[in-house]
Amino acid sequence: MSDERVPRRRRRPLRALAAALTVGLGLLCCTGGTAAFFLTELGGDSAESMTPMSLECTGDFRVDVTGDMPRMADYGESQLRNAAKIIGVGQEMKVPARGWVVAVATAMQESGLRNLANRTVAESQDLPNEGVGADHDSVGLFQQRASWGSVKQRMTPEYAARKFYEKLLTVPGWEQLPLSVAAQKVQVSAFPDAYAKHETVASQIVDALAGGAARTTMVANRQTCDAASGKRVAASGWTAPIAGAVGSGFRTAQRPGHDGVDIGARKGTPIHAAASGRVLVARCDPDNSGRESCDVDGYPGKGGCGWFVDILHPDERSGGIVTRYCHMVTRPRVHPGQTVAAGEVIGEVGSSGNSSGPHLHFEVHEDGDRSARSAIDPVPFMRSRGAPLKAE
Repeated sequence: MSDERVPRRRRRPLRALAAALTVGLGLLCCTGGTAAFFLTELGGDSAESMTPMSLECTGDFRVDVTGDMPRMADYGESQLRNAAKIIGVGQEMKVPARGWVVAVATAMQESGLRNLANRTVAESQDLPNEGVGADHDSVGLFQQRASWGSVKQRMTPEYAARKFYEKLLTVPGWEQLPLSVAAQKVQVSAFPDAYAKHETVASQIVDALAGGAARTTMVANRQTCDAASGKRVAASGWTAPIAGAVGSGFRTAQRPGHDGVDIGARKGTPIHAAASGRVLVARCDPDNSGRESCDVDGYPGKGGCGWFVDILHPDERSGGIVTRYCHMVTRPRVHPGQTVAAGEVIGEVGSSGNSSGPHLHFEVHEDGDRSARSAIDPVPFMRSRGAPLKAE
């Protein structure tokens, strides 16, 4: 189905253990696993296990800066303690949890969460540090330059974090912006797109250090767990594409080739991008006869995904996450190459293609791979992002 070369699969790093989630097995549409045969070689029966990024969202998001740090494959104790300091400052300033994710991701890109001195700034090397960089006169976790404060101030993690948040809070609508855009408004980096790939791991770090806080969204001025849907986006940067109950589940015994889940909704219901990213495909998928007949309602056995959209979401660990949205009622509102924000409307629910009634067929793929072999169960994946696929 893909016009691109299919990349070789890479093994995912071990994630935090969590309880397995189950899905109802109702049959809504896309009979027999032929929902998008022309799209992605649907029909593979092997499903790689998927567990949530963190333990349950606790509602107690206090961070312990001096306590024991969790273990992570990519970051050591001192780096995670720096992340805890960044989060702690955000909490003191009453910055929403989304800001903690943005700040941690920014420090991951700028310094690898290390408090860096600079070989061209002699004073910095005489201060406690966790390595030496050489970018202009930049120092510290956020690689802030001289205009941000004295060398000693910029190499104090709490000061550096506070200055980052102060500037972030002046950015209009920063909470609704893609992470890379929000971070770039503060940092004015020569590599403005580099921050986005850290969003997943930054969310995992915030979850581990602050009781699942990346799984929250603001509801009535309160951080609420697992409530992201539509335009309401979780601190992780993810949202459920529509509010609705999952009917037909992922690769069930009855339909082992069903590489996504079906969410029932009325025709014309807006479909929202599950996270910020770049549109890969937005077109009509041919049916079993090779016809591109998506402007009419489909039926079981017709074949094809109807009007559909694929979006690539940057992710440093897996090479990218792809989400797929099938059976739209009309041509999608977006086009290939377009950058979309989490929660942006990309189309409307319909019944085009291999479908027995209006609904959204939703898929999640890892490794930047759009084929069936990379598909994972969207239910635990979305729940781990604080955007569960369930009725409100």
